[in-house]
Amino acid sequence: MFEVVRVILTGKDVAVKIPAAGFNDEMVTMLSVLAIDAGGTSTRAALVDDAGNCLGYGHSGGGNPISAGFAPALASLAAATRMALESSPGDHTFSSVLIAMAGATSRMPRRELTERFIKLGLNGDLALESDLLAMFRSGTLSERGYALIAGTGSVAARVEAGTLCTVSGGAGWLLGDGGSGFWIGHRVTRAVVAFLDGRGPRTALTEALLSAVSLTATGERAHGRLRVLLDLIDVLYAIPPVELSRFAPLAFQSPGDTVADEILRSAAIELVDTLAAIRPAHADGPVVLGGSILGAMPGGNPVAQALATALDGAELIQARDGVVGAAVLGLTRAGVEVDVAIQDRIGRGVAALRTSATGGATS
Repeated sequence: MFEVVRVILTGKDVAVKIPAAGFNDEMVTMLSVLAIDAGGTSTRAALVDDAGNCLGYGHSGGGNPISAGFAPALASLAAATRMALESSPGDHTFSSVLIAMAGATSRMPRRELTERFIKLGLNGDLALESDLLAMFRSGTLSERGYALIAGTGSVAARVEAGTLCTVSGGAGWLLGDGGSGFWIGHRVTRAVVAFLDGRGPRTALTEALLSAVSLTATGERAHGRLRVLLDLIDVLYAIPPVELSRFAPLAFQSPGDTVADEILRSAAIELVDTLAAIRPAHADGPVVLGGSILGAMPGGNPVAQALATALDGAELIQARDGVVGAAVLGLTRAGVEVDVAIQDRIGRGVAALRTSATGGATS
């Protein structure tokens, strides 16, 4: 049997269910932290308490202002937050918020962000942190080591004393991101265009890409070119450049295709070079691997396998969802001593709620 009582948590009136027999100090002092991982193509938010229980989960579109623009990014942050809060029990309030994102953490207008989150239920501080450090913390609680992310973009970092020390890559789709989802997707589209234009080898990527954009090759020509090529060019130029990353999976789904295999081999080389820029050969400390390109793929992941071969002897840790690390950072900032048990509890809770909300999608 339960009673509903009201207690004061960091100055906010919050409803808490407790056993009718009574409650203890741990129940009364419970705080909640909103953690957000703002990626180039998706944003994920989790509401967690100080014991690592995941109370709510939300997701939305791209939340990085560099690739999405500030207004759309802010809208995505708010949408993911509302979904997380609405899926959680009790009042829609949280003690603090930590947002992990790439590149622009120091350029975000903090005042406007804070005002938006106060309206959503923020009852304390707002902090911005690098998605690199969040990804690192999703995989390990070690104070030193390395992180390599290859999702929409790609970037590597060295962590010392629990903070970012050196970063390589992450210059964005126009200037870098070698081996990333954008990098692979861009090469997939270029390979197909080259084949249809008579400049490149035949590849299974052609049928896969045309199917993905609902086009069919008929052999018909217009103005001297295959009509399907003209249609494909129109479709691809209508897509924001960074969203070419959506075609990266086609390379992984075409094993044995010479063109696709070469794209993935080259992607692995790019990622090895990015990590090597900040990690000396035979360096100690774990290497946390994150992002969809280095995650699980049907039939194996040739990019991750090539990277593991190049890093022979290194302790490789597959990162959880970046929002797990954001939650670890948020709780730590709030004064909670996060141990492995709490980290694992966050990971399990996020995975369960994510599966329920999105069918398991993380990218």
